[in-house]
Formats: sequence, structure tokens, C-alpha cells
Amino acid sequence: MKGRSMDYLPIFLEVAGKRVIVDGGTTVAARRVERALNAGALVEVFDPDPGEEVRRFLGHERLTHHARVPVEADFDGCLVAYGASEEAERDTLLHRAAKAAGALVNVADEKSYCDFITPSVVEREPITIAISTGGAAPVIARILRARMEAMLPAAYGRLALFLAKFRGRIYEAVPNGRNRRRFWENLIEGPVGDAFLAGEEGLAEERLHEDLARGSADLRHGEVWLVGAGPGDPDLLTFKALRMMQHADVVLYDRLVGDGIIDLVRRDAERIFVGKKPNAHTMTQREITDLMIERAQRGERVLRLKGGDPFIFGRGGEELEDVAAHGIPVEVVPGITAAAGCGAAAGIPLTHRDHAQSCVFITAHGAGGVLDHDWTRYARKGQTVVVYMGLNALGEVTKRALTQGVEPDMPVAVIDNGTRLDQRVILGRLDDIEAKVAEAELPGPALIVIGHVVTLYGALGVKGSRPEHQMELKAGHAL
Repeated sequence: MKGRSMDYLPIFLEVAGKRVIVDGGTTVAARRVERALNAGALVEVFDPDPGEEVRRFLGHERLTHHARVPVEADFDGCLVAYGASEEAERDTLLHRAAKAAGALVNVADEKSYCDFITPSVVEREPITIAISTGGAAPVIARILRARMEAMLPAAYGRLALFLAKFRGRIYEAVPNGRNRRRFWENLIEGPVGDAFLAGEEGLAEERLHEDLARGSADLRHGEVWLVGAGPGDPDLLTFKALRMMQHADVVLYDRLVGDGIIDLVRRDAERIFVGKKPNAHTMTQREITDLMIERAQRGERVLRLKGGDPFIFGRGGEELEDVAAHGIPVEVVPGITAAAGCGAAAGIPLTHRDHAQSCVFITAHGAGGVLDHDWTRYARKGQTVVVYMGLNALGEVTKRALTQGVEPDMPVAVIDNGTRLDQRVILGRLDDIEAKVAEAELPGPALIVIGHVVTLYGALGVKGSRPEHQMELKAGHAL
């Protein structure tokens, strides 16, 4: 896995029955007091004249108020110390004394005095979701918290409490760790969870007992999931693709699947790179298929993650033929194919009533090399041609099209790393696009769009397309 940098390690700290000191009587201090009390801590507040929000907690059985500023001896035996006085001298004293006592320290708005930071929190007891930007942009964390508050039903907390009553019985019924995780997932996202979230707790318990009676009998069979990851932007994943990425035991992924997408795979899933570049294959197609079959026969859920859509020049059909022949259950999840995703990201519509009434997808390469297409049938007025896997064959593609009589000034766009942050679009004509792309030194992957729709680049106000690069057609090609 690639190295990643985090300013803070995300953990949840047990403070129940432990001493937590809050120095200050401010609104910030009140929030720290509230959070610590909710976690079961023994809270001590130091302030000569606390504000109204802090005074609301006075009298709580686990809170002690000291009407003074803390001194060094107060921090002995303290687990966590919060500085919230908004007074520099008190913050300095607290930090020095608390560190000397071995406590974890957090001083509001003083990053150099913080061993940890306090995240934005969404609570659905007993579920707690913490969101942090590492102090870089706290407002983003608050916005995300508000969104999660709106999208996460309160019933999920009750569902967690309901299922907690059966943990021991589930452990006995499904002793294998991997099967037990799968059993839990089936409970939460299957008929049991559906019934509980619909308010039918009795039905949910009835179905849960039925699942317990079956135990792991239905969990020993492996599956293969062929999933399209889209053209590169993680936001273009489907909900179903994301759900399967979170449930897979092993993930086989291509080079077209970027890090931003792989980061969304379940953390403890095994990840195997099987990417193929021209003349440089990590694994042959046969080896990839054999590996999928082998892992599924072990009872694992195998996710074959492909860029774009697996059934549009993704060799998905080839891989599944052998898998199906072994009687392994298969599920296919479509993805946004590169033509649709890259065209949209570049602001080039593939069809348009005035420019293209049809669109064809072709690949430049076949099993034997560059394909000998009938270009006069494809690159013609009123039709868009989208060429997959054509960057390295661009010279041969344009040469054959020109030789067959396609107009030299036919508009062409090459979209490199479409939908990604480093997307680039090179515009040209059939007779000069090869030289322009060579000069640009595009790394790929790239998609080639041929047709008059290319002239709309920059004209539709789509982010990522720049009007200054809009191409001028000869008068003879204006439609």
C-alpha cells in the first residue's frame, strides 16, 4: 500500500471512571464537560466564575467544581486535561503541569499545546462517528457532520442495541471469524435489518432466530463480483459498487482503478494488483481468471474491480465464462463507461441533434494488434466515434482513416485521464492530432473522440473544458 500522512491517529479513548480536568468557564469548556460526562468520566472544572453553560452541569454526580485556577498538584492522576479558559497564562500552566503528570492535553485554539484534537461527532447510541480535518478546516468537518446527521436514521443506534443482545449466540452459531463478519453483514443489510428499521422488532427477532438456526451453512460458498469502477473519479462509483467494495474478502484491481477508489475498499480486504499495460502484464488473463476461481472456491467473496464498465471493452465476458463453468455464483455491477464519463467531464456530448445522431464505441486493439476498421463507415457526418485503447495506436488509426478517404479536417479530441484532477484535452484534426498528442506527452489512459461534437468543447460551460481551446472548423464542415 502507498504511504499516507496523517497528523493524528484516530482512536476512541475510554475515560469512564477516569479523571478529566477542564480549565475554564467558557462555551468551549461547556462542550468539553458535556462530552466527558457523556463518556462516563469523573470531571473536575476549574474556574472562579464559570459561565451559564458550564453552570448547567453543576450538581452532576460525576462533576466537581473548583472556584479557582488549577495548580500543578491538581493534575496528579489525571488522564485528560482540557484548556478552555482562553487565557494564555492559564493555558501555559495547564499544558506544563498536565504533561508533567503524564496526562493527555488539549488546549483550545493552541495546536502546539494539543496531544489530540476534538472531532465533530455524530451520535446514534451506541454508534459514534467522529469527523476530523486534522485542524486544517474545521468548518468542513461541521458541514459533513450536519450532512451525516440528516442521512443517518436514529433507528441505526437502536438496531445496534438490538443486535448486541445476540452477540454471544452469534459467536456460538458462527465460530469462524470471516463467516461471522459475513453473517453480521447479512443481518444488518438483509431481512432482519429491514424489518427492524421498518419498526417491526418482533419480525426482526423471528428472522434472526431463523438465521441463527442455519448458522454458517449458507456462508461457505464463494462468489465472484465483477464491478465497474467508472472512469477514475471516485464520486462516479455507484452505491452498489461501493457496498460490494466494503464487503469483499479479496479485491483484484486494474491499473485504471485509481488510489482514490482503492482507498474505499474495506480496510482488511486483501488487495491484489493485476493491472496490465501494453507489453507489460502483471498477470496474464488466464492467471487472473484462475486466481478468481481458486479464491471463490475457498469460500471467499472475490471482487474483480475494473475501470469503466466491465462489459464495455473490459473483458468481463471473457473472465466470467470460465468462472461460470465452475458453478461459481456471479454478480455484475455496471460502471460508468469511459466514453460517457470522459465526454461529460470534458463537456463534449457524444450525441447532439445538430451534430451527431448516432454514436459508436470501438477499440483500436484486438487480440492480434491494431484492428483494420472500416473508417468510412464510422467517421462520417452525423456520427460520433469513440475509440478505446487507442493512444499508443493513434498514428496507425489516423493513417488508416485518412487512407480510406475520411476528411483530413475531421475534428478529433484526445481526453487524457478523463474525470480526474489531472484531466487534459488535446484538440485537433485527423491530419494533425498525432503530432499534437506526441508534443503533449500524454501519460494515459486516454480516450479518442472523433466527430463534429468535438467542436462543442468549451461552448457548454462545463467545468474542465476551456473555451480558448475551442476548435474552428472550415466552412465546409459547419453543420
